[in-house]
Amino acid sequence: MTESPDSRSLVSASSQLNLMEIEAIDDKEFDIPQVDTPPTLESILNEPEDEDEPFILEDTCLLNTENIDAHSCETSSLSVYVHLRRRKAVETNATVHGSVLRRNVLKGISAQIVSAADKVDAGLPTAVTVSNVIAVGTSHGLALVFDQNQALRLCLGTTATGAEYGAVSALSINHDCTRLLCGFAKGQITMWDLANGKLLRTITDAHPPGTAILHVKFTDHPALAVCNDSGGSVFELSFRRVMGMRTCESRCLFSGSKGEVCCVEPLHAGPELKDHPITHYSLLAMASLTKILLIGLKPSLKVWMTFPYGKTDPASVPLLAWQFVAVQKTINPVLAFCRGDTIHFLLVKKDESGIIHVIKQRQLLLNCDLISLSWINPRTLVLMDSTEKLRVVDRPSQEELETVDMAELQLVYNSSHFKSLATGGNVSQALALVGEKTCYQSVCSYAGQIMYLGTKSVHIMTLRNWRERVDYLLKQEKFMEALSLAWSLHEGTAKAVLGLFADPAKRKGVVADKMVEILLQYVDRSLKKCPEQGKIQVMEHGKCDHPSHFSKISLLFRDLLFNQIYPRLVENSVARGVFLESLEPYILSERIGCLTAAVMRDLLSYFQENGMMDSVEGCLVHMDITNLDIQQVVQMCWDNQLYDAMIYVFNSGMNDYITNAKMHIISFSHLSPSTDEHVVMGNKLLVYISCCLAGRAYPLGDIPEDLVPQVKNQVFEFLIRLHSVEAAQEEEVYPYIRTLLHFDTREFLNVLALTFEDFKNDKQALEYQQRIVDILLKIMVDNSDFTPSQVGCLFTFLARQLAKPDNTLFVNRKLFDQVLEFLCSPDDDSRHTERQQVLLELLQVGGVVQFDEERLLELAEKAEFYQICEFMYDKKHLYNKIVDCYLKDPLRKEELFNYIHNILSMPGYSSEEKQLVWVKALQHIKDLVSINSAKTAELVAVHFADEVQSIITSLQDDYLAFQFLKCLLNPREGLNPQTVLRLGPDLHELLVDLLCQFSPQQVTAFLKTSQDYRLEEAIQITEKHKLHEATAYLLEKKGNVQGAFEVLLQTLKGKLHKLALEGSEADKPDGEEEETGDEVQSLLRRVEEALHDIIALCQRSSHGLNQQQREALWFPLLEAMMSPQKLLKGADTKHTSDALKELTMKVLNSMSSFIAPPAIIQRILQDPVYGKGKLAELQGLILGMLETFNYEQTLLETTTNLLNSDLHWSLSHLRKAVSRGLHPRQYHCNICLQQYKRRQESEEEIIIFSCGHLYHCQCLQRKEVGVLSERQYSWSCYKCTSNQGSRPADRPSAESSRSRSTSLAQFFTSQVQPGEVGLLHHRCCLATLDAQQTQAWDHFRTLYRGPSRLSVLTELTHSHGNERAGLSNPVHPGTGSIYHSENFQLKLSPPPLVEE
Repeated sequence: MTESPDSRSLVSASSQLNLMEIEAIDDKEFDIPQVDTPPTLESILNEPEDEDEPFILEDTCLLNTENIDAHSCETSSLSVYVHLRRRKAVETNATVHGSVLRRNVLKGISAQIVSAADKVDAGLPTAVTVSNVIAVGTSHGLALVFDQNQALRLCLGTTATGAEYGAVSALSINHDCTRLLCGFAKGQITMWDLANGKLLRTITDAHPPGTAILHVKFTDHPALAVCNDSGGSVFELSFRRVMGMRTCESRCLFSGSKGEVCCVEPLHAGPELKDHPITHYSLLAMASLTKILLIGLKPSLKVWMTFPYGKTDPASVPLLAWQFVAVQKTINPVLAFCRGDTIHFLLVKKDESGIIHVIKQRQLLLNCDLISLSWINPRTLVLMDSTEKLRVVDRPSQEELETVDMAELQLVYNSSHFKSLATGGNVSQALALVGEKTCYQSVCSYAGQIMYLGTKSVHIMTLRNWRERVDYLLKQEKFMEALSLAWSLHEGTAKAVLGLFADPAKRKGVVADKMVEILLQYVDRSLKKCPEQGKIQVMEHGKCDHPSHFSKISLLFRDLLFNQIYPRLVENSVARGVFLESLEPYILSERIGCLTAAVMRDLLSYFQENGMMDSVEGCLVHMDITNLDIQQVVQMCWDNQLYDAMIYVFNSGMNDYITNAKMHIISFSHLSPSTDEHVVMGNKLLVYISCCLAGRAYPLGDIPEDLVPQVKNQVFEFLIRLHSVEAAQEEEVYPYIRTLLHFDTREFLNVLALTFEDFKNDKQALEYQQRIVDILLKIMVDNSDFTPSQVGCLFTFLARQLAKPDNTLFVNRKLFDQVLEFLCSPDDDSRHTERQQVLLELLQVGGVVQFDEERLLELAEKAEFYQICEFMYDKKHLYNKIVDCYLKDPLRKEELFNYIHNILSMPGYSSEEKQLVWVKALQHIKDLVSINSAKTAELVAVHFADEVQSIITSLQDDYLAFQFLKCLLNPREGLNPQTVLRLGPDLHELLVDLLCQFSPQQVTAFLKTSQDYRLEEAIQITEKHKLHEATAYLLEKKGNVQGAFEVLLQTLKGKLHKLALEGSEADKPDGEEEETGDEVQSLLRRVEEALHDIIALCQRSSHGLNQQQREALWFPLLEAMMSPQKLLKGADTKHTSDALKELTMKVLNSMSSFIAPPAIIQRILQDPVYGKGKLAELQGLILGMLETFNYEQTLLETTTNLLNSDLHWSLSHLRKAVSRGLHPRQYHCNICLQQYKRRQESEEEIIIFSCGHLYHCQCLQRKEVGVLSERQYSWSCYKCTSNQGSRPADRPSAESSRSRSTSLAQFFTSQVQPGEVGLLHHRCCLATLDAQQTQAWDHFRTLYRGPSRLSVLTELTHSHGNERAGLSNPVHPGTGSIYHSENFQLKLSPPPLVEE
């Protein structure tokens, strides 16, 4: 939102610092090791550019040093609020900062910039600077100077000068606003007198020609400035006036050849800080493309610090900004710098000894790429990102306060100057890339204001004072945001605050006035929009603003809330209801503890009228009720069953802790048991009594300390009363204790136990304790109203109390014996588990000392309390008898195995004890197997491995032996692999026999997994039980393939015979047809399974047989499949016949891989079923065989073509590599160093190697680098082999006889004529490869070829196991092939479609 500038001066003096109001800040974080010797400028220029420093120190909290708003000095009308009760801080859902920046458009200056461009051809704006005046440079070389009222004072320069110098690229005004420096795009610098507009200096030789001025800056020293050109260099400009002549001396501070600087920023101090010790050094910060340099110009040039950026985006803009901040009542400069999205801070301070320290502080990480960085006050930064959005950031908290879109400004960029377009663009690529987003000359800050230069306007940003920020939200009717902002100002948590007192009391007083004003405005607005009638739920969902929100902040102003605001809301019933409901959460959280009588009365009435009794109870127990009508409140609570509230009223209002308990017990006794109300009230009673006896108030808080003993005595007296008031004649004694015991015995006794813990030396309390114990025994013993569990709870409670070392209770031991008889009564079988558990708990807490152990053990065995027996035996270390306890206990039999294992394996038991348990377990091994055979087997494998044979004998039951051996010997039954035993073959054969009897379907699987049986005995067992599949497996394993085949064949024939008989039967009744069909399908499945087994056997065996032996296997199988088809005649058998033919086809397909097709066809034609039929009946079989033949033929041809293609490719590339011409690196011999063309007396032999080295043949022979083999020399390069560390002649001759050539050389003969270049004649070419060439050739093959087709096919063959023939194991031609696998598919592309 754009606002017009007010009548104030554009330049304020708000930068002064009041040191008296600076709070103390801990400075420990600055106490870090300092740099003893600062680096020199030369060392920085010569150091690597990519260094990085990994450590970052924490920042300090920098204080606000803004001026105080004059309006804030008013006296607060609510200063009495300071004396109100302090409450917890009110939470807000989100921090509200409001509008932090005020944005003004300098319309006067903006209009004159546009007018100058049109009327005097001033050009577009290019740079801006501000001091007491505002100067704007243009693209045609003019500098327009405006005063504080936006009036044009001076127009410096001419368009003719602009045509010579180029655009104004940089501007700077000195500290007293008397001089203006202008830098130009073509490298010139001019100085102007701002008082009269006179040109004082024109500087043309301050820096190398042909570079643009990027920055020109005055320092605080009146005769010193710095400039930065597009070559990346920085120069110091010293202005002097000698004998009326103005001169300028230039000194290079940083050379662009060492790293280009693209930003400079001298430290400026205001008049109030002119005596600061740091200002005398004339600090200058420089930002190159890789690092920050901090140097001092005075008294001599000195480098103070260098800091690298680390890894950044090369297109990001380096940014610098100085600001004085206050730390520990000391003001020191801080340099903020960044490149990209991370802002670093450096604090410069001078210690007491005069040493300067530059200290890193906590960095600020953003999620955007920055192009501008400015301080607006010592705590607040204003940043602009690459999307032209301003971001206001609070530095101490690193919180982003506001975002402002500046797109309409049309910011001016300095890209053309960084690319030096006016001088021909002679800049580095890195600097030109950075210049794409630079706007250094378009942003300037001065005295808490930041100015931004656009193409047609100038915008200025300032901070709003705190009142403006609140009023800005109020104008938009954002009352909740305004309240939230005011609250943060009140609490001192607001950011970027301007115009508030630093003193907390004064600050809170001023803000409190504003908060009251906001609250009253909000109430008036809410009442105007709130209807007089309607449902509150509708109001809360947005038909009017919720008038309860202001109560969050008005909690501090109780008088305002209940004496001014509430009377206004009472007039509107809906607003009144919403307000009263909104009080509930603050009452429950104890933020409001006391209400006025009228508000409290209205609150209770409203809740009661609307049926919100739970809310009434919740509010009552959190409030001071001394100003209420107690009788009315008690009656309301009693009528609505608000027990907690009623107890609170009695306790807090009347200090009566007995009456309400009495009323509750009377009411409780009349309720029907097991109802929800009965349970709730009973639990409340127990908790209430527990709180009273513990000295705590119910439902929250504590009883006053002076009342605690009195309350405890009253409660004890109440509990032990013999009769209640107005008791009937039939009432039993001690009704109160009796009622609580009947409700929950265990919890009531727990309450008493907790109370007894507090009884130490209180004599009266100990008397109460004994008295209550006597009453409990009197009530519960010999009383049939209580269950064994309740009686057990009592004696468990007593046993715990008696076991304490400081016990003072006395209990007759005969009572314990009586309880023992009661719990172990054999006449009562009900609640057996409950009685046992109660007695066990009693013993575990120390009650065993109260009993005769022998008597206890006798009664426990008689009552079958086996856990009690175990407890007693364990105490006596009779672990072997505990085994009997587990066996007799039906609920814990499964736990016996772990118990035995633990006793036998864990330390802590004697060898005699372990031996007794081992013997006991062996005696009951039959029982253990009956309980769980798997766990028994595991136990035996670990602890009884030598007793397996005796265990089998002792079982005396075949089925138990079968279950035990199956778990012990079969690893599939779950026995851990590490516990599997290796026993003799007789036990395995016994298991095979038992498997044949009880689980015949598992016999074959066991035979395949186990290897510990004897084949002959196992065959006899399976033949005895007629398990043909298992017998066939054993025969095949033995090597008797024919015998296995005969067994399976007989099984198949039997099933086929049954199928033929079943299928040939006809003319059955209709009721039996469906049953016959199901039976035929079942027989077909059995036949298919048997056929699958016998085919698999034949395929496995055929690889190692000759043709005759194969025919002896396959043809009987084929005959067996075709012979039953003779019996199937008629239409009724068509389905069975078709199924058998399909199975026959399966046999033919399988045998075609091993039997020659002519032999198969001949055998088929000899069969009556097929031989006497028509050709159509043979067509399916023959076509199937032909299809298989065509498939294999296509596969063979394709494979052959692929292999031939690979071979041709390999040979052609090898030939190309060998016949390639060689080019020498030099034209001289690498041994004698003589050029071969200079030797003219005779022909000479020249040898060139593939590495490019050239030698005379005679030189190589003298060096003995040739190896004679098969009447030819095998040469190797002398220079290459010498570099490898050994002479070639010393190498073993085996290297020259490798399968691949070891050298590649070409022989040439040269005849050189005087004055001519020798012509090389190819005399002989011997193709051999040395070691280096061999490696290169292998690498070449790897790059240009994958695995060969032959290796792929071989791998495919091997992957199919032993069942199929592979290329490494050739078989008879045409008899075996990997491609007959059903899973193998040859993926060939389809033929192309040809359009006719």
